[in-house]
Amino acid sequence: MRFRHPDGTVVHLAYCTNVHPAEDLDGVLRQIRVFGGGVRAALGTDLLGLGLWLPAPLARELADDPARTDRLRKGLEASGLETVTLNAFPYTGFHAPVVKHAVYSPDWTERARLDYTVDCARILARLMPDDAARGSVSTLPLAWREPWGPERLTAARDHLAELSAVLDGLADAGRPVRVGLEPEPGCVVETTGDAARLLVDLPPHLGVCLDTCHLAVGFEEPRTALGRLADAGLPVVKTQASAAVEAPDPSDPATRAALSAFTEDRFLHQTRELLGGRTRNRDDLPEALDGPRPLQGRGPWRTHFHAPLHSPAAAPLRGTTDHLTETLSHLLGPGGARTDHVEVETYTWSVLPQERRPVGEDGLIAGIAAELAWARDRLTGLGLVQL
Repeated sequence: MRFRHPDGTVVHLAYCTNVHPAEDLDGVLRQIRVFGGGVRAALGTDLLGLGLWLPAPLARELADDPARTDRLRKGLEASGLETVTLNAFPYTGFHAPVVKHAVYSPDWTERARLDYTVDCARILARLMPDDAARGSVSTLPLAWREPWGPERLTAARDHLAELSAVLDGLADAGRPVRVGLEPEPGCVVETTGDAARLLVDLPPHLGVCLDTCHLAVGFEEPRTALGRLADAGLPVVKTQASAAVEAPDPSDPATRAALSAFTEDRFLHQTRELLGGRTRNRDDLPEALDGPRPLQGRGPWRTHFHAPLHSPAAAPLRGTTDHLTETLSHLLGPGGARTDHVEVETYTWSVLPQERRPVGEDGLIAGIAAELAWARDRLTGLGLVQL
């Protein structure tokens, strides 16, 4: 879906296909047809955006064979879909039985990460509509926090400089693509403060992908966080509209029981407790609940579990959708558009507590459509006009 901001900026709204497990071209084309086309029909819109996730082996195939990329573009067009953004954070195997820390590998110290991101940028330059102002690619925030040091930072910066040179070439060819590093709990760049400190001198065409779930988990106040990025000269090249799970009173036994239903084996669910204006951190929800050093529950918890926007959690839990709404208001309010790509990224439908999981393909289509309707209503509520 496209919207026009009062300042004239065209804002694209999409959902991210990393919710689907397909890892070859035929599988991606099927998910485009069945899910992308199904969600578009459910919303009753003529055009729907998809933020594609292409695993590294498939990205290499497409980058090496423009005819296969053209086949993908035709598949999008046939279903009334468009792509202006790719999610290049997960490398491959994102729906393996156990992902956890593997999602951060390879990191930006490794050439494989550079090669994958370059492949995605080149594919996107060929996929995005001719009238799109630019494309965006999201990537991990350098690396998981350990191991790290000056030599690894130098290697990562060298790879980002090589990426920037490739993006220069795409811009010169009239197909500009920007890449956003996505702050995430537990990573080298965890917060907007880390971004302002470590990414302040990024080379051209690079900026930040702001994931609103991650922002909320860190208990970052939206206005302050966005001001920090602006002061550092870091553009928000993409926003991932997502909600965390919040426990207002984690000392309550019923609340802890509700939280335990969100523990699962595939993804990492970093958890933060706010106490005295500072956060206490654990790398996964089971550690926070029952690990050797559990969080005490003396302050509210927020957990990195991307929850459906229209229905994030039931009492005694809640979702951080108010925080998301406030963030969108600062990004797209009357002061001007500070982002033009908004991607709903709830990849956790299959690991929700059993009673909340969608039933079959039709259930997933309905759930994604409901999330996008929620996001659409927030954008129009800010004065954006759907095109």
